[in-house]
Amino acid sequence: MKPLRIGMLTPSSNTVLEPVTMRMIQNLSGVTAHFSRFRVTAIGLDEALLSQFDDRPMMSAAELLADAKVDVIVWNGTSAGWLGLDSDRRLCERITAITGIKASSSVLALFDVMRKGNETRIGLVSPYTDDVQAAIVKSFAKEGVEIICERHLGIKDNFSFAEVTKETISTMVEGLARSKPDSIAVFCTNLAGASIVDQLESAYGIPVHDSVATAVYGGLSAAGYDPSRITGFGKMFS
Repeated sequence: MKPLRIGMLTPSSNTVLEPVTMRMIQNLSGVTAHFSRFRVTAIGLDEALLSQFDDRPMMSAAELLADAKVDVIVWNGTSAGWLGLDSDRRLCERITAITGIKASSSVLALFDVMRKGNETRIGLVSPYTDDVQAAIVKSFAKEGVEIICERHLGIKDNFSFAEVTKETISTMVEGLARSKPDSIAVFCTNLAGASIVDQLESAYGIPVHDSVATAVYGGLSAAGYDPSRITGFGKMFS
């Protein structure tokens, strides 16, 4: 089988997505992941923090991945949650136009997964602040997905997201499961939720979609690779 190289656009202060991605693909023969960083240090709605997701640094990082002749480039971040999904759609279109390489994103892949499962009433777990969480709720509603229950931690510093324990994430998901949403999104690629998705789905009988996992799903799908060859990271791969 021809080798498959997945390029990942990575927030600079993220320490979760790279090791998680490597664990997810470790049993896929010939599949490798390659990472290009651009500066993201905090998440908020003020102009300075929003400007971190300007296309220019993201495109520079994408062009560096293109030098490695990757087969697909994935934005492994959740900024489209508060900026709107069109921001990721435009980014992916621009990446492909400039590099000739297929592109996807964690958030666009999440919506693909939810559409396939007819999941329109969901729960949302995130580490973000009140205003960012509210913007995500509004953005999802514009795309036809109602967030019927949510938990967030009020954290702004991006590096600190990685220090949220799996026990905290589990407790947040447990709280949402009582509302019986169609699915629950663990929404942040610097939250360590992917490794506990299987046990959460078994405990509550509800699909749980981790953002790092959806990024890998989106990359494999865009490259024409069967995502179901990944096991242990949620029903989205089955």
